[in-house]
Amino acid sequence: MVKKKVIVLGGGIVGLSTAYYLIQEGHEVTIIDKGRLDSGASHVNAGYLTPSHIVPMAAPGMISKGMNWMFNAKSPFYIKPRFDLDLIRWGLKFMKSCTNDHVQSSMKSILDINLLSKKLYLEMLKSESFDFHLETKGLLMAYKTSHAEKEESEISKWAKDLGIKVEQFSKEQVLKIQPDIPMDIAGAFWYKSDAHSTPELFINNLKDYLIKKGVGFKLENTVKYFQKNNKQIQKVVTDKGIFEADEFVLSTGAWSQQILKDLGIKLLIQPGKGYRINVYKYTGIKVPAILLESKVAVTPMEGFTRFGGTMEISGINDRTNIKRVHAIADSVTKYYPTLEIPKTSINDVQSGLRPLSPDGLPFIGRHSKIKNMVLATGHSMMGWSLGPATGQLVTEVISGRKTSMDLKPFLPERI
Repeated sequence: MVKKKVIVLGGGIVGLSTAYYLIQEGHEVTIIDKGRLDSGASHVNAGYLTPSHIVPMAAPGMISKGMNWMFNAKSPFYIKPRFDLDLIRWGLKFMKSCTNDHVQSSMKSILDINLLSKKLYLEMLKSESFDFHLETKGLLMAYKTSHAEKEESEISKWAKDLGIKVEQFSKEQVLKIQPDIPMDIAGAFWYKSDAHSTPELFINNLKDYLIKKGVGFKLENTVKYFQKNNKQIQKVVTDKGIFEADEFVLSTGAWSQQILKDLGIKLLIQPGKGYRINVYKYTGIKVPAILLESKVAVTPMEGFTRFGGTMEISGINDRTNIKRVHAIADSVTKYYPTLEIPKTSINDVQSGLRPLSPDGLPFIGRHSKIKNMVLATGHSMMGWSLGPATGQLVTEVISGRKTSMDLKPFLPERI
């Protein structure tokens, strides 16, 4: 196998995981990122490893729900009304993907890549290459209404058909596994396959490990354009310098679409903003949960509990919509009535932009317009869960080896 010089664009969970596997195969790696690797979606996510998340965001019912939620700034899903051709194109493809056929054809691929990624996370932990927090306590899908119960019951049946272990709990059964804090719910579905982690701890320790292994980091470097010849990138030009490599990996998340335009690649990605609230006092929450009606994710992390959620499609920006932040906090107290979210935690809110593909599946693989670039983006709400799997698959492509799973469902030119 030929050892290559590889530039990874983007230092989130996907980019760092890719570097991790590339150096194991002897490649020389440099990571270029516009920031300092201390913010963004890889830092503010729920930290879930989610084999349970077999249904893509583009699913039947999302159009009607989206229309109902669209103009409500406090709703779980919000699109800021505006004239934007890229958004219109994305929206048309999204609507086309919201079919039962798409869901049924996607579930196995989504499950397989999630299971691969969970396996790789556990291997990383066992290898003791670097320390991080990971627990396998499953995930509660908690509901208040019969409507939410019915919807999740159908998904749980699909999950069981694919071999995922699911149990339906009463309110009393939930209290038995989490006795320190009562939940005001009708019940919950417990997906035993899932796990959770603390993103910041993982990211920081993985970065330190990669530095020790010789990975170069060019931070606060914004990509300006590429120098290319005959479908080959020769150099990437940033606002700080010019960098040359044999292979390039694009893992720039929500910024991928605008970066790829310089290469003549039209990849449909919309940034979907999510917020997180960290509570550092003891909450009594031991098991991760998704509060189904409000779409809020709850995660007990190392030293704090994280509450996150909302999907706000309003372009690339870091503005905080405080109404949406309060909507998360209000939802939490409705499900955990004895828990109060401190004002300091609300004031300390942070957000990140998820890269949303129109069909809810990531883009992984090469594009015919550029021979020496591998795309690894568009993971929607599964970026954290799928980071290691994506990194290994990208490494296999660059090394010219057979991939661990079929990439056909994820190829960039499928849409």
